[in-house]
Amino acid sequence: MQGINIMATQRTLSIIKPDATRRNLTGQINAMFEGAGLRIIATRRLQLTQAQAEAFYAVHAERPFFKDLVSFMVSGPVVAQVLEGEDAVLKNREIMGATDPKKADAGTIRAAFAESIEANSVHGSDAPEAAAEEIGFFFAGIDITG
Repeated sequence: MQGINIMATQRTLSIIKPDATRRNLTGQINAMFEGAGLRIIATRRLQLTQAQAEAFYAVHAERPFFKDLVSFMVSGPVVAQVLEGEDAVLKNREIMGATDPKKADAGTIRAAFAESIEANSVHGSDAPEAAAEEIGFFFAGIDITG
C-alpha cells in the first residue's frame, strides 16, 4: 500500500466577498468551483454585521489590517458556502489563487476577479480544522445537504 495516495472527501468554507457580489460574479465564481470538481452543498447570502465580522476574523484582531478587513466585509453582502470534494480545503485554495492577485496564477479566481490584495473576491478555510469551525459559524448541521 506504500505510495498510494488516498484523497479524503472534505468540506470547506468559501465566502464570496463584497467586491465580487457587488459586481455580480457569484455565478462565475461558483462555475469555477464546480468546474474543478467541488460541490456546493450549502449556500446563503447575507450582510454581516460589525460584530459578526469581528467575531469571524477574531484570529486577526491584533493584526494591522483587522479594522480595514472588518470594514470591507460589512460593506456589502457576502455569499457563504460549504464546498465538498476530494481534498476540498487544498483544492479551494488552489482555485482561489494567491491572496495578492498580482501573484495569483492565471485561471484562478483572484487572478480573474480580485480588485486588490484587500478586495480579493473570496475567502477560503486554510485547514480542515479551521474549515469545521468556520462552517459552524455560518451554518447549522440541518442547513447542509451533502
